[in-house]
Amino acid sequence: MKKFVLAGITAVLVFSCSEKPEEKPMYNLFVGTYTDGESEGIYTYTFDTNTGTLSNQKLAAKLANPSYLAISEDKKNLYAVQETDDFDSLGGGVTAFKLKEGVLELQNSMGTQGAHPCHVSLSGEGHLAVANYTGGNVSIFSLKDDGSLAENPQIIDHKPLDSVKTSHAHMAQFNTDGLMVTDLGLDAVKRYDQKDGAFVPAGQYSLPFEDGAGPRHFAFGKNGQLLYVINELNSTISVFEKDADGNYQEVQVVPTLAADFEGESFCADLHLSPDSKFLYGSNRGENTIVIFAVDATSGQLKLVGRESVHGDWPRNFSMDPSGEFLLVANKKTSNIAVFKRDMENGTLTFLNETKHPNPVCLVFLD
Repeated sequence: MKKFVLAGITAVLVFSCSEKPEEKPMYNLFVGTYTDGESEGIYTYTFDTNTGTLSNQKLAAKLANPSYLAISEDKKNLYAVQETDDFDSLGGGVTAFKLKEGVLELQNSMGTQGAHPCHVSLSGEGHLAVANYTGGNVSIFSLKDDGSLAENPQIIDHKPLDSVKTSHAHMAQFNTDGLMVTDLGLDAVKRYDQKDGAFVPAGQYSLPFEDGAGPRHFAFGKNGQLLYVINELNSTISVFEKDADGNYQEVQVVPTLAADFEGESFCADLHLSPDSKFLYGSNRGENTIVIFAVDATSGQLKLVGRESVHGDWPRNFSMDPSGEFLLVANKKTSNIAVFKRDMENGTLTFLNETKHPNPVCLVFLD
């Protein structure tokens, strides 16, 4: 009898040991770049969430300076700016692609009527917005049924708004209220409502910032009740809270740099973790990702720490769809750094790097 029992236990152990761990998903990563060096356009990788590694690099589309990318909610289209001033006589361009099984198929390109477009976003309701940095304006395109770009975009020009400062629109993002635009040159975030098919100044038209702050990118928390803005020039993050009248009021400003850092540094990107418990920002110069914990009640920020990006000049960074990894595009050292993210504490652990020419923007297809 003992032999049978021992045999049974042995069989169970052998079966248990032979069971393979659950396979985690593989995701496509699209990389936007500057093409003034070795890069030729938009690239794609396979990201393995079992190992945290990138592989299968492919050139997905040849394009001039596709420095910012956006994927539609239905995963059928990808859009890329062409951050130039010579797409046509008016400035840069934006290009629409059909997305089929991770492969890009060119649809059409349009001029944005402003130089050096640096950000593109989608409304989910048939509109696309492009922020033109040097042009100081925003282009709003209608999208056709197949996702391609329609002609005659609405142009919102920030240049006449200030006779002293120079407008530099840096991000235009749709939300439930309409459209919000960071203007780094005007030290303001501008708000627009949609009315009769066009975007017009909202009731609270402008969120002011300290002179020289340089608001660059932003993220929403608590379903739009909180707004986090990273300021490029004075290396801070501003926290705004929406009041009962629907206006955003500043409630906190926190520095992104270490107190003992010396030298020049400029903020770039910021993202909330998928569970909204942590906020991350990139510092170009200090070359770090700064990490803040988000208070569950107030939404205000408390410093957790910072992690070296293992490279120089971190631009855009992105978390994979699982939220377990954070990837950083280091422009000057031409590498993509991969970090494992501690879901409980928000901290980052460096895993590996992949060499890639002039990476600027990282977008996952989940």
